[in-house]
Formats: sequence, structure tokens, C-alpha cells
Amino acid sequence: MAGDEQYERGLEALRQADGGAGQKLLEALADVSPELSHRSVAWSYGDLYVRPELARRDRELMCLGVLTALGDAGSQLEVHVNGALNAGLTPSEIVEALLQAVVYCGVPRAVNATLVAKKVFAERNLLPVRPTPAG
Repeated sequence: MAGDEQYERGLEALRQADGGAGQKLLEALADVSPELSHRSVAWSYGDLYVRPELARRDRELMCLGVLTALGDAGSQLEVHVNGALNAGLTPSEIVEALLQAVVYCGVPRAVNATLVAKKVFAERNLLPVRPTPAG
């Protein structure tokens, strides 16, 4: 597969997923490491993110957990909170996933991740978060 085709496919997947936060991150890398920016899009989104074995919603939920566990991935977490919302997760479901992370990642990482989510929710006028009705 040609690198340009892979990159273009990745850009389209990123646009569909993230609501613009990913583009901001790519632009932040442009003057220091355009190769990292290009490879991140081509490989992560152009090859892996588009695979059919997991629904986009499931991929985003997994990303939220992994990025929370890493603890120092706020910029990437912002991209994936947007992606999770765009994939159909509700703010309440995202908050619940981050609450579950307390058990495995610890309170500080879960709090930090929740504050990133709050920033995204505020930007998208989704505050206050209301629990999803049981059903």
C-alpha cells in the first residue's frame, strides 16, 4: 500500500473520530517532527483504527482506559474523549469508564483523565453530566 493512500485513509479516519482535537495535535508536531505526525496518522489511523474487527465505539472505550492508565497522555486523551463522543458514547458512559479506571489505575490518573473529559464536555456544551437512565 502506498504511503500516501495509507496517510489519506488515516486522515479521514481521524477526522471522523476526533472532532478536530487530533488535527491540533498534528499541527503541534508539524514544526518539530512532521515524520512522527505522518506516521501516527498513517499507521495508527490508516492501518489499525480502520480494521473491522472492533467497532469504533469499542476502540475508543479501550483507548480511554489505556490512556488513563498511562497517566501522562492528556493531549491524546482529549482526542479520544472527542472520538468516544463521536462514536456514540455518552458523557455519562465516558465518566463511568474513567471511574472504573480507579480500580486498576489509581485515583490520581482517574481524576486527571476525568478532568480532561470535563474540558472536552465543556467545549461541547455537555456539562453538567447526567447519569444515563438504566434500561
